[in-house]
Amino acid sequence: MRPYFGMTGGWLTFWVTVACATDMTLFGYDQGVFGGVVVTGDYLDVMNLRNNSSLLGTVTAIYDIGCFFGAILAFVVGDPLGRKNTILLGTTTMSIGAILQISAFGVPQMIIGRIIAGIGNGLNTATAPVWQGETSKASWRGKLVIIEMIMNIAGFSLSNWMTYGFSFLSGGITWRFPLAFQFVFIFILFATVPWLPESPRWLIAKGRVEEAEQILADLEGKTVDDAYIITQSKEIQWAANYEKEHQVRWRDIIRGRTENAGGTCTVRRLLLGMGTQAMQQLAGINVTSYYLPTVLINSVGQTESMARLLAACNSVSYLLFSLIGIPNVERWGRRKMMMYAAAGQFFCYLIITILLYYNEKPGYAGAGKVAEASIAFFFLYYVFSA
Repeated sequence: MRPYFGMTGGWLTFWVTVACATDMTLFGYDQGVFGGVVVTGDYLDVMNLRNNSSLLGTVTAIYDIGCFFGAILAFVVGDPLGRKNTILLGTTTMSIGAILQISAFGVPQMIIGRIIAGIGNGLNTATAPVWQGETSKASWRGKLVIIEMIMNIAGFSLSNWMTYGFSFLSGGITWRFPLAFQFVFIFILFATVPWLPESPRWLIAKGRVEEAEQILADLEGKTVDDAYIITQSKEIQWAANYEKEHQVRWRDIIRGRTENAGGTCTVRRLLLGMGTQAMQQLAGINVTSYYLPTVLINSVGQTESMARLLAACNSVSYLLFSLIGIPNVERWGRRKMMMYAAAGQFFCYLIITILLYYNEKPGYAGAGKVAEASIAFFFLYYVFSA
């Protein structure tokens, strides 16, 4: 049988994108599903968390600790294992974490499951965009990565509607099935990733040049002796060798001693890469991802059903506005889009804080109206987050 079932060129890139997009959809789903779980009565009763908000917050947030260590683990094992094997390792780890969460009847098991699932997610989300970028044409990379982010939001939206729909049932199925649904994405990853091409850049860095050139040819729909493929291979080899010759140790990076890095601006590039990701999280997206139904119930005064419905509708708005990025990312530029979006997020949170302050102020006559007004700014916040 021919490699990749005989697919080359755009179709092969399409299936790599399917795998990477599924990975990011799983991330979005896993990120959003717990927001609906934490307001489910059966879950709170089974875990004995109804009157223990601090422990409830710990169970929710511990997932991100797992993601943090998973991303660090990807840095350690990603180079020895390669992009595909790292994703398969992360997916297997997420499977174990999901099983532990689905079958949990106590907080300790749920916490362990959340941590393990987070580690798997950290491995996956740190690797999938890299794999996508290294197996796609330069002219497509920006758009394909944007598509991955859109699928992340699609997964988040799906999880909100899933938990809303199952909230009309009773018993453990109301939260166990939404947690179990992530296996749909896990099975897709196990069905696609193994037969797709490895990163040519990683192969060349490991000295497997002939294998990398064949993959480059397959991805471009050309032959290995094509001039473009030969040029691509030489460029990647040069870049890989240059990086090896000008490697910088972590302790030198921390101390700012990168004089021998060959003009690669290592610290600046590191801060830009890490800083943009950190700022995206520091903008408060996870507060609304995990706790929007809780905030709408406890601070705004909505019923559980209405809070779930508003959160689900908000996720659709989030998804629709994320589509703006595909045609405009190259036109407007990443920097301007991030700056304007961050300013909008700041404005929304400022107004929400002021409105909820007056809503909870004793004796304030318009408390109900300002609380309802804050809902509009939760929606607007997601517009800028997209």
